[in-house]
Amino acid sequence: MVKQTSGSGVIIPTLRYADAAAAVEWLCTALGFAKHLVVPGPNGTIAHAQLTYRNSMIMLGSIGEGGGEYDRLIQQPSEVGGASTQAPYVIVDDVDAHCSQARSAGAEIVMEPSDQNYGGRHYACRDVEGHLWNFGPYDPWAEAISQY
Repeated sequence: MVKQTSGSGVIIPTLRYADAAAAVEWLCTALGFAKHLVVPGPNGTIAHAQLTYRNSMIMLGSIGEGGGEYDRLIQQPSEVGGASTQAPYVIVDDVDAHCSQARSAGAEIVMEPSDQNYGGRHYACRDVEGHLWNFGPYDPWAEAISQY
């Protein structure tokens, strides 16, 4: 039997940042996340943070702050030539307005807003430490992908 959660999702992306305190502020300002829980660590680090966006959540922390063995399994984009092996997709109402907000806060827009051949609109950016993020209005829970 699977335990029911209070939120709508059971998959929560986790990230590590060299300057997690700055990343928390930037993610809230630039990408529209809200602080749910931020646990400070020693010397200005973040032991654990939970940020929400609508009914979803991400968790993050400072590199080397409580991750132990887990930290050795994760590399930052800056350590692998800017590459990412995963990229969260976040549902937003207005792709162009969201992109403009992110750009104004210093996000590197790597894919400008564009219409997709399967419907919807999409853009992608890198955050302050190079993690790749995707944004669009397409909600796979509510809509079926049209044949393309």
